[in-house]
Amino acid sequence: TALRNVVQSCLEQGVEYLTVFAFSSENWKRPPEEVGMLMQLFIKSLKKEIRRLESNEVRLRIIGDLSRFDPKLQAMVKEAEQRTAGFTKLNFTIAANYGGRWDILQAAQKLALATGGQADQWTEADLSRHLSMNFAPEPDLFIRTGGEKRISNFLLWQLAYTELYFTDALWPEFNGKSLKAAIDSFGQRERRFGRTSEQVAQDKAASGS
Repeated sequence: TALRNVVQSCLEQGVEYLTVFAFSSENWKRPPEEVGMLMQLFIKSLKKEIRRLESNEVRLRIIGDLSRFDPKLQAMVKEAEQRTAGFTKLNFTIAANYGGRWDILQAAQKLALATGGQADQWTEADLSRHLSMNFAPEPDLFIRTGGEKRISNFLLWQLAYTELYFTDALWPEFNGKSLKAAIDSFGQRERRFGRTSEQVAQDKAASGS
């Protein structure tokens, strides 16, 4: 499958973090039979791939509002996360019933509870600690397949300075070669993070890189 190929390619190319969007919070608006099919596919894939992830020492995490999922699926997710918790070769995250706006909202709610609602004292770092991806650095590269050129409510907070890469290749066709092309494109870009090109050059010279 495409996902299996991408995971393997990430291991081969030294990628440390991979996050995929499996099921968005907006997907519940689809016809019930389609939602049911997606859930069954998720369960089937989880059962089938967990041993492969273990053998490759890949850590699996599932982020999103899992409370709407069947208790059986929630238990499977918990078990899969526990079984791979000690691995470090690749941090593989699946976003399920996830939305970027939901993520920011739930983080703000948690922060409000933790601070007694003292919003005037909040910092970006405070909020970031409550986001679903608080265990990972902000993404370097966002890849969107299928010719679509939008983020679609995915990791809205985290993608602030991420490089975007769009390809016409459909997800089932996306493979290791496709991933390498995306990474090569990323490697040719100058990441300034709000700085001028001159400042970037000075920083590189100062660090010796």
